[in-house]
Amino acid sequence: RRSGQYTMNHDHSKKTPDGASFDRSGSQDSLDELSMDDYWKELENIHETRGNNHEERVALVVKEPDEGELEEEWLKEAGLSNLFGESSGDSLESVVFLSTLTRTQKAAVEKRVETVTQTMRKKNKQHQIPDVRDIFRVQNDSKGKVCDGSEPSTVRTSENKSETQDGTKGPNFSLGMDEQKTPAEDMPFSDTDINLEISFSEQAANLKDSSIGKMCKGGGGDTLLPNFRLPKDKTGTTKIGDLAPQDMKKVYSLALIELTALYDILGTEFKQQKAVKIKTKDSGLFGVPLSVLLEQDQKKVPGTKIPLIFQKLIAQIEEATLETEGLLRIPGVATRVKSLCQELEAKFYEGTFNWENVKQHDAASLLKLFIRELPQPLLTVEYLKAFQDVQNLPTKKQQLQALNLLVLLLPEANRDTLKVLLEFLQRVIDHRDKNKMTLKNVAMVMAPNLFTFHGFGSKTIEQSEFVMAAGTANVMRFMIQYQKLLWTIPKFIVNQVRKQNTERQKKEKKDKAMKKLLKKMAYDREKHEKQEKTPND
Repeated sequence: RRSGQYTMNHDHSKKTPDGASFDRSGSQDSLDELSMDDYWKELENIHETRGNNHEERVALVVKEPDEGELEEEWLKEAGLSNLFGESSGDSLESVVFLSTLTRTQKAAVEKRVETVTQTMRKKNKQHQIPDVRDIFRVQNDSKGKVCDGSEPSTVRTSENKSETQDGTKGPNFSLGMDEQKTPAEDMPFSDTDINLEISFSEQAANLKDSSIGKMCKGGGGDTLLPNFRLPKDKTGTTKIGDLAPQDMKKVYSLALIELTALYDILGTEFKQQKAVKIKTKDSGLFGVPLSVLLEQDQKKVPGTKIPLIFQKLIAQIEEATLETEGLLRIPGVATRVKSLCQELEAKFYEGTFNWENVKQHDAASLLKLFIRELPQPLLTVEYLKAFQDVQNLPTKKQQLQALNLLVLLLPEANRDTLKVLLEFLQRVIDHRDKNKMTLKNVAMVMAPNLFTFHGFGSKTIEQSEFVMAAGTANVMRFMIQYQKLLWTIPKFIVNQVRKQNTERQKKEKKDKAMKKLLKKMAYDREKHEKQEKTPND
């Protein structure tokens, strides 16, 4: 078994319907140190609260897409829907966008276009179906070219000039596109430095065949997490929130393509899930979509970005003191939590709810309940599975890079709420000497609340869920530990956005000049024709 996946000995395992009691004597690997007890106890508490919840929840149905549908959806999400279908044509935006992609990113796009094209041919759709090679022929830049479509997912890396330098600690990467040479090529990066200058998928492609790729292998299993950091950058780092909304749209498209390219190179399947729309509550506090909550909160407090109830619950927990032993781990009294929940629904917005009677452990249980009751998971239906699959990537650095891209893909409301949650969890951990809640414990307790979602899978704990449990706890640890790095927009993406903007401006300028010229020509012709008609004296 890969390190970082929790395994159990079949002979000793005793399955119970609610997954509560297990003889875990068969566990192997370094996860022995990560006592999973907190995880299963938390799951037991969750089932208990659910049992008390008489209203039957509508489980979210996750739709299995048809062949080619997934790729078509992917291209739409990446802003490239005009590469196929009725709207297929030579859109300026797409041409400019494609010209800024790295080779690994282009290969990811090619692979999806190829699938959509084949599906369309099968269905014999009438509209024009482009050849995948024509799409990239627009940029007659031989250096940025990918393979000729026969094997789009394999990317040539051998032509890269810089092999690993002997004597340096880390690899020295170079991009396959001459115009994107950066000073980073002269700088050796250490194992714990996160190189934001060069596309993550390019780094993975370059690492794949080099011996360095075999270093920090092994998923998130071992207890010690490396001290990853961002090397100092003279131009500063770009954080989420620094860019204008129209640029963030481009960041989203590039992050989606980059994450897909990274998963392609590493041989992990990247599938966006799709939820079938269900009827959700359009008012209240618990079980209400984030967007609806924020809409009603913004009427009370304009500019609110985090649900007010969420902010208030965190403030309530902190008010008591974060030194309480077993904070977040010890559940509140289930019946009391239920009646508090009903009372909050009735009185929170009225301002008549009495917070003085709320005990700290009850407030912590309400906070977790709020997260679980969201009609769609905080990490979204689309990307919940991708967040879980981060544990399958070969190195910790790649896991961190994938999480960085996934955070960029979350809708703003989800991302902002997650940020506030992670910052709060870090503050709890800062008091670990008193509250006995280490990073490991907090991750164990919070993982089931973020990752076991009522729309996915069955209630009984299977072997695969056992593996998933340890994996999601590790992903949770990563998110808490490296939260400051995760809200950074990688420099190579910022550069791609900048390049798109300048290219578009150039093209617009050219178009403007051309229009002006055509106008002048039309005016001159008209003038000339008038003169022809008027007989000369």
